This record gives sequence, structure tokens and C-alpha cells, in this order.
Amino acid sequence: MPENYAVIVENDISAWADETGVLYHFPKRYLELLNPNTRVIYYKGKIKDKSFSQSRLTDEPHYFGEALLGERYQDRNSGKGDWFITIKEFYPFSAPVLARQSDGYLEIIPKAREKNYWRDGVRSISEAEYNAILNLATKPDLPQEPKQLGLLDDEEVTFVSGFEGKQTKKYVTVYERNPTLRRAALAIHGYDCTVCGFNFEKVYGEYAAGYIHVHHVVPVSERDEEIQVNPETDLVPVCANCHAVIHRKRSETVSIEEMQDMIGAQK
Repeated sequence: MPENYAVIVENDISAWADETGVLYHFPKRYLELLNPNTRVIYYKGKIKDKSFSQSRLTDEPHYFGEALLGERYQDRNSGKGDWFITIKEFYPFSAPVLARQSDGYLEIIPKAREKNYWRDGVRSISEAEYNAILNLATKPDLPQEPKQLGLLDDEEVTFVSGFEGKQTKKYVTVYERNPTLRRAALAIHGYDCTVCGFNFEKVYGEYAAGYIHVHHVVPVSERDEEIQVNPETDLVPVCANCHAVIHRKRSETVSIEEMQDMIGAQK
């Protein structure tokens, strides 16, 4: 099956919930262009707000990374049919590749699109155009790892013993959580607790914006081997209180539905 190639635009100021190298948020009109395993080049247009200069490779229109797309998920909070797609591999460029070189643009612009070509947030390109950009890029040999959230391996932790103030070291087994999946789940589901509806930002203000736990519907500790996790169906946001009750007993994990029934029974 032939590979597909595209350029995806990331703006300095955007209404889209993009996260570079992790997740791309896009309108449904680009569904045919953004499929799993499509190879894409990240692009930024000419700077409009100079305050973003420090976070860009250059103020000029340029390409700044290469990526391989993962799975697509519909944006449940969109009334326009928008979508998310995860990034499986991301190779940031160490220097910008200018969109316009001395001999012209790296993308081939159709004659009929000369006036509005650069308006598209996603642009289909050929393998030759893709390779022409990569040939000018300097990138790492391995993809960039997303910033990890939480523990990854057996790690030394401390806890307070029964004697107040005395610290004892203990080794615990923890399980790897994929930060890309966590972010995808939050983009899909939002930041309200699935059980009780609690939202940290609504109660505590901007300081708590973006804070929520992500619960594995089937706990990772109950799996004997690595499996593919779907952030739409296997991960849900829950508040700290509900998460604590879900895992209150080591011998059982309370389901989301059972938690909702518990709360409903108190009303």
C-alpha cells in the first residue's frame, strides 16, 4: 500500500487543541488527508506576534519537524465533526527548513491555487516534496519521547511510618503509562470527572486548570502483558476523590457505573 504524505500547520495562536508531537486537532474536511500511518511535516507560517519568537526556530515560514500519524478519534465536544489524531513518532528539526528556498518553494503549488494555497491547515504533498524537505533537515536518529507524567519504573519512594515524622524507604512496583494516550484521552473526554462531574478549574480557578486523574477502565496492574489502549474507550478522567474510592480495596476495582450508582443512591 503506497504511503501518504502531508504538511500539517501549527499556528502560534490557535483555537485547536494541538500538542506538538503528541496530538493534532483538525476539522473533518481533512479526514481524507490524515489517516493512520500518514507521514507528515510540521509547518509554521510567518510570525504575526513577535512575542512568540523565542518559541520558534525562525520568524519566517518554515518546516520544523517530521512525524508519523497514529489513530484517529472524533472530538466528542465538537458540534462540527472535528477530529483528533495521535502522533506515533515525532522528529523535531534542530534548525528550520525555510518554505521558500533560493530557487523557489519546496511545495509544488498548483497554478489554480497560487492565491490561496497557504490558507489550508493540511496540505497533501508528494513523496518527492516530502523527501526534498527532509533532505534539508537536521533531525535526531530517534523520535522525541513525550514528556513523561508520573513514575515509569520501579522507583524509590518515601512514606511516613506509624511513628510520626520518621521516614522509611520502600520499593513499589509501578506500571508504565503512556503520556501520549493520557493527553489524547483528556482531549477527547475533557476535564470533568466521569463519575461525579467535578472540574478542578471551575472550583479552584486557573491555578487548577488542566488537573485531573486519568483512570484505566481495566487497571494496568491487572494485565499480564502490554496491550493496545484506546484513549476513547479505555481511559476516562476522574477526580482524585473518585479515583481513590475506585481503588480503595486492593482486591477489587470499582467500575465507573458502580461509582455512579453509589452517588445516585445518596440522593
